[in-house]
Amino acid sequence: MSDEPRDFHKPVRRPAELFDRRFAADDPAEVSRVAHSTAQALMARVRDEPDSEIVDRLVSFTDQHGIDDIAELWSRSPAKSLPGALWRLYLLQLMIHDDPQTAALLYERGRLELESPDPVIAGAPVPAGPDELVALIDAILRGLFQGDFAVALERAAAFSRVQASGATHVADDYESTEPARASALTTRALRLSTYAADLTACAALWRRDALA
Repeated sequence: MSDEPRDFHKPVRRPAELFDRRFAADDPAEVSRVAHSTAQALMARVRDEPDSEIVDRLVSFTDQHGIDDIAELWSRSPAKSLPGALWRLYLLQLMIHDDPQTAALLYERGRLELESPDPVIAGAPVPAGPDELVALIDAILRGLFQGDFAVALERAAAFSRVQASGATHVADDYESTEPARASALTTRALRLSTYAADLTACAALWRRDALA
């Protein structure tokens, strides 16, 4: 073996288009048990003692370590569960961090097209550029650990609906000239809409002390 020091690279994150990837499991029951126990332990620890350094590490986890570690814990969890909610929030964060320019384009288009309070609930400035959206999604994730958990989920759901609206309308723009791109955006819009519904349901469950 060489004694020369080696460069260590941070893990490669998966493209945002693959953020519905699921990881194989030999024992689904054991995976479910671990997913729920780790999610509950994490939330209890950080919300009982909301140390800012710990919260900072949780918010920046995927930037430093990639998404795979989180996926192995929570990606197979039901949508309407605590680990399922955490998984979706980290995926949204990854999507924005990986391509903030596209996220900003879709968000601004969605904001202009939607006739709903979702842009206000999400809380982005107007207009919201790439840096503002990165700061927004990090703030929403931080709210899971330090603020009102249900409000953070509702903000994430609203954010997802704005993004979904933008993706739908931009897909329409490309339908005749770039059908493959239009199809990818339509798929993204559907996934974001589904996540928005899941996160809204999780917020309601949390308020009833029924999100496990």
